[in-house]
Amino acid sequence: MTEPATEQPLVAHLLELRTRLVRVILGIVIVFLALFHWSGDIYALLARPMMQVMPAGAQMIATDVTTPFFVPLKVTMMVAFVLALPNTLYQLWSFVAPGLYSHEKRLILPVMVASISLFLIGMSFAYFLVFPVVFGFMTAVTPHGVAMMTDIDKYLSFVLGMFLAFGITFEVPVIVVLLTRFGIITVEKLREARPYVIVGSFVVAAVVTPPDVLSQIMLALPLWLLYELGIICSGWLGKPQPRKEQDA
Repeated sequence: MTEPATEQPLVAHLLELRTRLVRVILGIVIVFLALFHWSGDIYALLARPMMQVMPAGAQMIATDVTTPFFVPLKVTMMVAFVLALPNTLYQLWSFVAPGLYSHEKRLILPVMVASISLFLIGMSFAYFLVFPVVFGFMTAVTPHGVAMMTDIDKYLSFVLGMFLAFGITFEVPVIVVLLTRFGIITVEKLREARPYVIVGSFVVAAVVTPPDVLSQIMLALPLWLLYELGIICSGWLGKPQPRKEQDA
């Protein structure tokens, strides 16, 4: 088994960390500058699920003077952060890899890639499937005579919250696999906890989603199924190795 590289002084580690952070920030800034010209179009793409279900002639509003300028910039920065994730992942891996054992390298890199991929899948699930349902429900329950005019800043906050909720939800398989690989819990215990997880999934969905049954089901059901996927992956990977065998 390959031993980690010779320990470096603290100053050398800090300098290396500074270099990697600068490269991460530069990667995000470069992508942001490349997308800046289309910031309005990017926001329009984010707002499309809402605009498609709003009544004919309805529009979003901006209640602050600077909101029409800063909200599209925030959305563009978020997109730049997502598009720059490969560079961010590479810089993070380059910083931590020299100090890892070979068995740790085999675990951490797939975990990092799987975590980012599942988070993006969760965001896509929210955008393409959940948002049309949620916004359609909100439009349907708007009382007669009430003009539905959503503030673009509050809309952005709601969308980011939903992205975060579904992104974290889709991390469940990674969390389950890590818990079993580190010996914190066994696959048998995870299977025994299945009824509690199902109930907990609907409780979480009721807290983080709007008060319509369909959107709650659209979060609770994937949460449960991803938990089952984590159990399957944990069983496929097998039992964790004893510590002595890992450090042999």
